[in-house]
Amino acid sequence: MSERPWNEDIGREREELLEEEQQLKVATPLQLMWWKFTKHRLAVAGLVVIILFYGVAVFADFLAPYPPHERTGYTFAPMNWPRFVTNDEGFTLRPRVYQMDSDIDPRSFRRVYEINDEISYPIEFFVRGGPSYKILGLFETDLRLFGVTHEEGEVFFLGTDRLGRDVFSRVLIGSRISLSVGLVGVFLSLLLGIFFGGLSGFFGGWVDNLIQRLIETVTSFPTIPLWMALAASLPDAWTPLQVYFGITVILSVVGWTTLARVVRGRFLSLRDEDFVLAAKFSGATEARIIRKHLVPSFTSHIIAALTLAIPQMIIAETSLSFLGIGLRPPIISWGVLLQQAQNVYAVSMAPWLLLPGLFVVVAVLAFNFVGDGLRDSADPYSTVKK
Repeated sequence: MSERPWNEDIGREREELLEEEQQLKVATPLQLMWWKFTKHRLAVAGLVVIILFYGVAVFADFLAPYPPHERTGYTFAPMNWPRFVTNDEGFTLRPRVYQMDSDIDPRSFRRVYEINDEISYPIEFFVRGGPSYKILGLFETDLRLFGVTHEEGEVFFLGTDRLGRDVFSRVLIGSRISLSVGLVGVFLSLLLGIFFGGLSGFFGGWVDNLIQRLIETVTSFPTIPLWMALAASLPDAWTPLQVYFGITVILSVVGWTTLARVVRGRFLSLRDEDFVLAAKFSGATEARIIRKHLVPSFTSHIIAALTLAIPQMIIAETSLSFLGIGLRPPIISWGVLLQQAQNVYAVSMAPWLLLPGLFVVVAVLAFNFVGDGLRDSADPYSTVKK
């Protein structure tokens, strides 16, 4: 009597294994890659964080409680988080914020703030007010997710800067520039890397030598001085939009070399394969062989390399903007926000000015985790268990 359940469990496990093997045989490469990718828990978590970040960037105006350039009058104000338990009402489902009273310290002549535990204001959702904006560039509105309608009530998740602007709202708006620089820069690097790396690996000979010497020349320069020199060449009369695209082009020009070497190595290993020789003998041109046969054969490796290159672009833009040679106000990016952290006196008064750097760290780690997961799942026909 005790052996029957045990035998039934073994039979059920065998049936499940056979079913999985059958599914693996008929699965597409994309399905196999996805099954392997989902086994990488950090990669899945990183993908969720990236989707969340880009969703916040798209709807930043709606999520930000204040316009990014609005001066609230509270300079270097500390964080004032919403609370569900207050002294005047006890526990409440609607979050409330305490009133912030300010005064001048007679010794240091610094403005200091104190939370008034006796007065609190409710946070309203879907409030209207302030300058209007366009959602997705199409619909103009002044609706915001939350805010405090009372004129003396302020909600500061990350405090304020020296001009009284809400740091949290500026971080949300700045995510658009910092995250889009990585995408645009990587797209340009992709074009340059595939073009030069494909030529180098497919033709070889003097073409390979010329392109490899060019790559070695670019990579021999120290990265930060090269960025500084190229960024300093941008005209001062350029508009913020022109400066943004100029910085993107600079990052792409410097960052295409790594991808080009990856493409060259793959081309060298694939150009003598049977399917490439068959395409040559059938009369296909070199451009068609590269576009239709070689590049699609290692698309997964390119995607993994690009995912790992995006955080490098984000760090590069942040570094240039932090040093004052990249993006400049009134453009808002995470690097521009960190410029205020260069002043030790300002950081000592408002250490929360360093918090935009935390978003850079989280975004970079998320992209690196996703890149590791894509790199592990780049070969869809290796051993995989769904």
